[in-house]
Amino acid sequence: MTTTADIIADPETVQSRARGRLGTITLARVGALNALTTEMVERIGNTLADWQSAGLAAVVLRSASPKAFCAGGDIRTIARHSQAGDEVSSARFFSTEYELNARIAEYPVPIMSFIDGICMGGGLGLSAHGRFRVVTENALLAMPETSIGFFPDIGASYFLPRLPGALGTYLGLTGAQLGPADALYCGLATHFVASTRLGGIAAAIEQDRSGRPIEEILRSLGGPSPVGESELARHRADIDWCFGAPTLPEIQARLAATVDQEWAAKTRHTLARLSPQSLQITLELLTRGSQQSLRECLAAELEVAREVIKTPDFIEGVRAALVDKDRSPSWGTSRFEGFSPTGEPRWRSDGPATHPAPTKGIENRNV
Repeated sequence: MTTTADIIADPETVQSRARGRLGTITLARVGALNALTTEMVERIGNTLADWQSAGLAAVVLRSASPKAFCAGGDIRTIARHSQAGDEVSSARFFSTEYELNARIAEYPVPIMSFIDGICMGGGLGLSAHGRFRVVTENALLAMPETSIGFFPDIGASYFLPRLPGALGTYLGLTGAQLGPADALYCGLATHFVASTRLGGIAAAIEQDRSGRPIEEILRSLGGPSPVGESELARHRADIDWCFGAPTLPEIQARLAATVDQEWAAKTRHTLARLSPQSLQITLELLTRGSQQSLRECLAAELEVAREVIKTPDFIEGVRAALVDKDRSPSWGTSRFEGFSPTGEPRWRSDGPATHPAPTKGIENRNV
């Protein structure tokens, strides 16, 4: 059993320390903006398992990077596995990551994320399921998976539909980026604390001997809300109307009829640039997820993820966004045919069973 003595594990990617009432896990793959590998996910999960009976009051997830909390999963590695037909490695990554998401949600003591910089994809999987999500003035959150031929996973089909109104559908489909004001408005963040005061939160929890509630500590160290109006709040009525539609064609039709033509035109342009297959999968998963438990959502996402990464849209999306960086993907026709009555994803017979030819550059580049 882990004690509250200092613990340091793998300083190159994940650092962990338990001191006083606080356990701290630091993501330290700085050069890759903490893009998650299978090994990193396993180490975080193992640390949380060791600390479960250590008598801690809270666990903090933070970053050693000055730019990012976590930029997501190591997508290039997943694409490389797909090209090589290595389904085992890809399945291991997703299943390990999703089990960590569930562990965070079910953890017996509060888990708090310090989001001071970029937090996308898998970074939201680490933060959104925890009790406290602290953003600073530097926070930038997004689920941009539809732009690379994938879909919002890591339990997003559970937490996005539970955001107010149709905000979750809007964020999941468009990949819109959120600053601190937007993150607080929609509920993906719970508190705002200036970046210079994050260390004070950890110190206060470590040194506390009175059992002071974490919420009280956060309120005492938090400052005014970040400067600037929430863009989500400004467009909330239009977002709820347009993205509350049941189908993608109706969402587009409502956008075309929206009074705020500038916002609607920009949103329509965004959707037009994204993978049609990804948009279809995302909307169906979010619709189903609104009535499912987190573990049910994660199980459905795992089944879909195993197949999506074999499709040409995923390989093309990675090429355009992360390898050649031309931002001009050539999307194909969707191979997703919805879910069966018993919940299994259905694919066209010529769908994701084939592995596209290797894309130049993916094999030798890191995130």
